[in-house]
Amino acid sequence: MSSHSAAHAAAMDRLYRVQRHVYDISRKYYLIGRDRMIAELAPPVGGSVLEIGCGTGRNLVAAAKRYPQARFYGLDISREMLRSAETAVRRAGVSDRVTLIQGDATLFDPVAGTGLPCFDRVFASYSISMIPPWEHALRHALSLTAPGGSLSVVEFGLCEGWPDWCRKALYAWLSKFRVTPRETLLPSLEAMATEVGATPKAVQLWRGYVTYVRVERPAAG
Repeated sequence: MSSHSAAHAAAMDRLYRVQRHVYDISRKYYLIGRDRMIAELAPPVGGSVLEIGCGTGRNLVAAAKRYPQARFYGLDISREMLRSAETAVRRAGVSDRVTLIQGDATLFDPVAGTGLPCFDRVFASYSISMIPPWEHALRHALSLTAPGGSLSVVEFGLCEGWPDWCRKALYAWLSKFRVTPRETLLPSLEAMATEVGATPKAVQLWRGYVTYVRVERPAAG
């Protein structure tokens, strides 16, 4: 792990050392769109699924239960969050199909970490807003998506349908947790998708509070 990655990992561990114990309860009311994304993953039988920034494992457990025919991998830079994820996976009884890896989303070597060169489904749920070099993380996530597979991202949107004061208050509050909504998320993903011959499908939820994007890579050949 590079010095920059190690510094970010340490910062995330400090942030979540205590928060991880109440993370799922406190976030369930405003991290909207996660379950819709999981419902639309639909990995193939025997397929592989990677979550970028798996946190407490909440999404991995939900997806593993929904798709018992697939294998799941969770990547997170925070050792503290992975401790919670390990507990959640074990309690859910899906340890045989879920592998957790500590690593940097911008540098992750899939073969070294999982033995796989790429994944049928890759998704990120409210994690891109916490990764400083977020465009690098997105580009790498797309490179980890197999031909014919998909990359799904759900994130805080621009809140176009909300009063300006409300958006500013939300962003100020999120900043206290090292969360920075990415105002150029959609155009950045569109540009990256174009490079691989794909077109992202974007949906705005709750009047722009949430941006949900799915990029489907063309099949090989």
